[in-house]
Amino acid sequence: MRIVITILVLLLIAGGVGGLYLFSSRPEVKFEGDLKSIGQETPIRVRVHSGHGTKLVNAWIEQNGKRYPIFQNATASKSEQQDFAFPAGKKQAPELKDGPARVIVQAKANDFAGKTSEIARDVTVMLAPPTVSADGFQHYVNQGGMELVTFTVSGSWNEAGVRVGKYTFRSFPLPGKGETERFAMFAFPWDVPVDVVPVVYARNAAGTEATARFWFKLFPRKFRVRELSLDDRFLTKVANELDAGGQGSLADRFLRVNGELRRKNNQQLADLRDKSEQKVLWSGPFFRLGKVESFFADQRTYLYQGKKIDQQMHLGFDLSDVQAAPVRAANSGKVIHAGPLGIYGNCIVLDHGYGLQSIYGHMRQIDVKPGDMVTREQSMGKSGDTGLAGGDHLHFSMQIDGVQVNPIEWWDSHWIQDRILSKLPARQEHA
Repeated sequence: MRIVITILVLLLIAGGVGGLYLFSSRPEVKFEGDLKSIGQETPIRVRVHSGHGTKLVNAWIEQNGKRYPIFQNATASKSEQQDFAFPAGKKQAPELKDGPARVIVQAKANDFAGKTSEIARDVTVMLAPPTVSADGFQHYVNQGGMELVTFTVSGSWNEAGVRVGKYTFRSFPLPGKGETERFAMFAFPWDVPVDVVPVVYARNAAGTEATARFWFKLFPRKFRVRELSLDDRFLTKVANELDAGGQGSLADRFLRVNGELRRKNNQQLADLRDKSEQKVLWSGPFFRLGKVESFFADQRTYLYQGKKIDQQMHLGFDLSDVQAAPVRAANSGKVIHAGPLGIYGNCIVLDHGYGLQSIYGHMRQIDVKPGDMVTREQSMGKSGDTGLAGGDHLHFSMQIDGVQVNPIEWWDSHWIQDRILSKLPARQEHA
């Protein structure tokens, strides 16, 4: 009997061990992002999914038959999913040389079997940094306005442009020149502190970056502050048109539109930068419709029932004429948006090339479609009060590489010549 009991106990133990092994799982490991190159210290992100958590994560760089450890996490965790971030490059593996290599990551499950999984990614080691040098021109910039800088890049690079605080602006090859001689139109946005100094930069695929300063003088601007009183009639219009089916009071629904929807719509406009053509589509000063009712970067305080309920920046000009006035293209360009756009109502966006675009909002009627080419002062529809508008007018704005700027500069032929055209080589033919 004692032998039988012993055998049963052993069978139960074996069954339990077998069950634990059976229910053990192998981790799933994957690289996050597009890892192709590493340099001096390139950030790497890895996601590990394991049913019972992770016990150990190791990473190495392998080159010419040698494996160099670059990361280890030996803290056991029961979390099914974990994200790991660590640097990889010359600083972690001093013997690395330019050329092909491989990043290897191994994860061990936090369960009975402790199974491991390993992934690898072929990369190119790029240790030589890029270099960049800016032009010798004088760059006078109005806060909220824009300018143009030319520069030269060399060495190992795949991205170059201008950085102004948290904003970056792409560069393009100078017309008639090679890839390394470039220019960028850039803004000094209204919300960037006046002590920020713009720089040109060049970066390679491994994340190594070089920067250079250029001669720059900023003219600070004091933007206008306005109070706008809201009534139930206007709030009802806004709620019905832009927050159909929304919950809450009229004031709550207005705040949702004026805040959340405004941010979403401005991001939609910024994303249109990717549709810009790499050629000049405009010629001469930009056309302006009607008289100015509101200016760029007006700080608007919204009052309801005598109390402040919100504050927002108005990034454009409000231009008025007669009701249903023809809305004319400010300059030649290509229609890249024509239709509803939230707070901007029925809206047209024209691309003028190299990231420069103009925006026409609150229209009641649109007579063009995406893909159409238009000429300066061509009628594209009629003004109205769609979107977040209390009366018939045109909201007009301009943006460079997705950042809205003061359009007043582009109405001035002297500014265009001095600040933009004079810095470019012999001008290419307009499309």
